[in-house]
Amino acid sequence: MSASTVPVRHVTDGGLETDLIFHHGIDLPDFAAFVLLDDDDGRRTLREYYLGYVEIARIHDAALRLETATWRASADWGARLGYDADALRRINVDAVRLLQQIAAESDLAAVRIVGMLGPRGDGYRSGAWDPITGPDDAYRYHRDQVRALADAGVDGIAAYTLTDAAEARGIIRAAREAGVDVEISFTVETDGLLASGRTLAATVAEVDAAEAPDGYFLNCAHPDHFDRALDAETARRIIGIRPNASRLSHAELDESETLDDGDPVELAERVTALLERMPSVRVIGGCCGTDSRHVAAMWERLAPQ
Repeated sequence: MSASTVPVRHVTDGGLETDLIFHHGIDLPDFAAFVLLDDDDGRRTLREYYLGYVEIARIHDAALRLETATWRASADWGARLGYDADALRRINVDAVRLLQQIAAESDLAAVRIVGMLGPRGDGYRSGAWDPITGPDDAYRYHRDQVRALADAGVDGIAAYTLTDAAEARGIIRAAREAGVDVEISFTVETDGLLASGRTLAATVAEVDAAEAPDGYFLNCAHPDHFDRALDAETARRIIGIRPNASRLSHAELDESETLDDGDPVELAERVTALLERMPSVRVIGGCCGTDSRHVAAMWERLAPQ
């Protein structure tokens, strides 16, 4: 399959948090972008951020996927920042409302609004979420955020930067109960394995054995790291990717005080090459270190001519 026939259908955004921190000088406590929804300046900043991706979709006559700034807007992270259950419900709803406004004001034919979840723990460390607690605990933890996003009218939810099957299974259960589509995105280390040391194929198989999501993504690693994670069958299961700009490990990125934003053109080339192995991908954007430059470069190569 040539790059021009890869079925990429939706533009989505880049690395929201790293873009805001390093390019806009905004302090995001605990990497939580949702706090910006609580004041007018913050909402304007988020609006301007998303409008950059509206423009990319317009240029390429593509559909757009807008995802809420709620990766950290769950109970444990919210409590660290002074948000109780009622405040978190409000913030999740507000995040959806902002995207609904942007979609309504755009002249795009198709905009999909997706509620974003993140892991309960760090996501980069295997001990941050203990698989022994199991999918029931994950369901109880994530269900309030899932319900808030569903009630606000999202087209689906997506859980990013997950590192084990148990948390994925709990989120899928919460989404099915709420009646919304759900996508699961795992992240891998530089060797292509999850932080737990398990393979992506084994983790996907475990999730599928319980109840498959509506699609799988990969995020928060360089395309080279994704490439090492994929066998032929798993590659066909991935419907979206959001790569990092950097080839550094998660540990190295965590410790860095500067942004490694790589080379947008080189990243686009690596994404194009990787998609030759991934015939089902229909959503593409970026993660840490990427911004609208990187996503625009990808679409310059991937959008139908």
